[in-house]
Amino acid sequence: MPFYHKLGAIPHKRHTVFRQPDGSLYHEQLFGTIGFDGMSALLYHVQPPTVVKSVGAQTNIAPEIGIQKNMLMRSFRGFDLKPVSDYVESRVPVLVNSDVYLELAAPSESMKDYFYKNADADEIIFIHKGSGKLRTQMGNIDFSYGDYLVIPRGMIYQLEFNDANNRLFIIQSFHPVYTPKRYRNWFGQLLEHSPYCERDIRTPSELETHREEGDFLIRIKKQDVLYDYTYAHHPFNVVGWDGYNYPYAFSIHDFEPITGRVHQPPPVHQTFETSAFVVCSFVPRLYDYHPDSIPAPYNHSNIDSDEVLYYVDGDFMSRNNIEKGQITLHPAGIPHGPHPGTYERSIGKKETEELAVMVDTFKPLSLTKQALEMELPDYMFSWQH
Repeated sequence: MPFYHKLGAIPHKRHTVFRQPDGSLYHEQLFGTIGFDGMSALLYHVQPPTVVKSVGAQTNIAPEIGIQKNMLMRSFRGFDLKPVSDYVESRVPVLVNSDVYLELAAPSESMKDYFYKNADADEIIFIHKGSGKLRTQMGNIDFSYGDYLVIPRGMIYQLEFNDANNRLFIIQSFHPVYTPKRYRNWFGQLLEHSPYCERDIRTPSELETHREEGDFLIRIKKQDVLYDYTYAHHPFNVVGWDGYNYPYAFSIHDFEPITGRVHQPPPVHQTFETSAFVVCSFVPRLYDYHPDSIPAPYNHSNIDSDEVLYYVDGDFMSRNNIEKGQITLHPAGIPHGPHPGTYERSIGKKETEELAVMVDTFKPLSLTKQALEMELPDYMFSWQH
């Protein structure tokens, strides 16, 4: 997380006596990453967060691979995914490798009977349709169309939706998710040339402190197995916390595009980074202003990465016949570029209203069986005149 934040009540010094009104101690928890070397936060619980009453079902949720090795450009109609009431069951992996799972979800109901924890991966949940509240042990965040919800691994949460019409694009990252380092100074502050700054990042608020005891089901994902743990205390029993490791929201609508006289390369759209892939945001922007500029992207070779585009809204300038929720995959090793006619049509255009999320991975992606069920045929040959 890019800056220090605190919420609720905390003691003056770390690891010191902090008493409840009845004289008993609050229970301190270090919530950290990369051993003791990465981002961390200190949480103070009413009851210890460790009291397990029972361990129930264990469910294998590993992606079912349909095509392990892919060398074809492909496209998928994401809105073909049918709504499912349960949030965890609604999550469908589409493209995966050992660094990242790219998933779609269309949950129609809020999480009411259980809490969820991903012990494997940081999550970036992009809200394509729907609105509601992300509820966590560190506070709540309201969300709506266009929000990225960045949830660090190990965070216990619930998603509360305002209605049944929800569409999510979920990125499970097995590496920590950061703001791009070229946007930050050596203190960690986002610089003047960054397309967003700390003002755009929405931190948790509305800290819930529950003191209930009983049976609280937390479904924990670890190594592609879902474990049902029943705890004795409500997981949202935190009275305060501080640190750098916490969930936050950032709206794609607050991303300020970087433009130039001639076409800018994809890195200007970068929004998040890991050591294994990057996430970019394509947003409405003015086109290049050189008198002879060609706004549509030039043909380029994907030598080092697989390129995935998730189309959100608007008219994507370099593609023909694109729908909302559609996904394209352009694998490493072969060149790709604008569809026939789009190169020429872009000349003289002043702006674009496109909205899309791009994920570039350094390792090849495999296709799941569910992805193949949503595939649009013959996309590989759509560059033929």
